[in-house]
Amino acid sequence: MDRDLLADCQTRLAFDLLANTWNAVVIYALRHGPGRPVELRKVIGGISGKVLTETLRRLEDDGLVTRRAYAEAPPRVEYELTEAGRGLLEPIEAFGRWTEQYADAVVAAQERAAHERAAVRGPEDGRRAGDASRRPEDAVRTGDGNRRSVPGSEAYRPLVTP
Repeated sequence: MDRDLLADCQTRLAFDLLANTWNAVVIYALRHGPGRPVELRKVIGGISGKVLTETLRRLEDDGLVTRRAYAEAPPRVEYELTEAGRGLLEPIEAFGRWTEQYADAVVAAQERAAHERAAVRGPEDGRRAGDASRRPEDAVRTGDGNRRSVPGSEAYRPLVTP
């Protein structure tokens, strides 16, 4: 990549697409072919119906999945990857390989940093030192603007690699 990653750079589009927490997971879940929302929720786990619907709509708007509704009773809907969606499988799988190699080191570094911050601050407002799950400043902002708890807190659950 010789060009700068400016706000209007086309390369940023791919980073923005993969920065959303669920985009890559849903795309990966559709890698073997069309899937119904109920099936996708079972495969993915941990995603609400509302969030899955929002993600599928966003991916459809981005041209990464197609929606096919069948005129049946009860109505049936399936989602399938487009060519552009299938093109994202390679970078998603590369992220998975990277995660297998480096996730433990990243999580360990995050835990060290959280413990160091807690040790410097000490107990505040009756909280235990190191209780990162209750301090918003210890949460990590994800690419889609959401926050997740740092490793070491009860709320933290690492993603399973594909």
